[in-house]
Amino acid sequence: MNAADLALVSGLSVSEQIIFFALAIAMALSAVRMVTTKNLVHAALYLTVVLAGAAGIYILLAAEFVAVTQVLVYIGAIVVLVLFGLFLTRAPLGGDQELDNNQRWLAAIIALFLFGVLGVTLQRGFRGVHVNATVIGSGVPSSNTAAIGISIFHDYVIPFEVASILLLAALVGAVVIARRD
Repeated sequence: MNAADLALVSGLSVSEQIIFFALAIAMALSAVRMVTTKNLVHAALYLTVVLAGAAGIYILLAAEFVAVTQVLVYIGAIVVLVLFGLFLTRAPLGGDQELDNNQRWLAAIIALFLFGVLGVTLQRGFRGVHVNATVIGSGVPSSNTAAIGISIFHDYVIPFEVASILLLAALVGAVVIARRD
């Protein structure tokens, strides 16, 4: 099977597949470096690369709204929050040998086992299934952003508002706790 046949099977062009694999490799390498680095700031920056790669994959899947949300919420807010937390709590910024242990081989074996189980499960569960990224909900090709907006603000408006009130209460609680110190 050559690249053109593979592109027809997967629904992605050859250039989209190359971009996908480049993003996947960058994400995998950054994820490994994120959990193996001893510097917390570097770990947060590697997390940024992983989250940006996920946004790139969302763009390949024609989910522009999810990609922009990924960038704004996760990269723009969560990573900045983690960095502020690191700097404000005076966390150790350099490498500390006391945090390491001798269970790396056991963790690697368990991770490979779980990767295999997940791969077999996904292969059996989704064999022969083709996902058309341009079709949402009713089966009519349209803008994904418009469909998600209609879904959130029409079909799921009550859960959306409850989540926003919950987040507002958490923010007020965090401010109250921070003021006590």
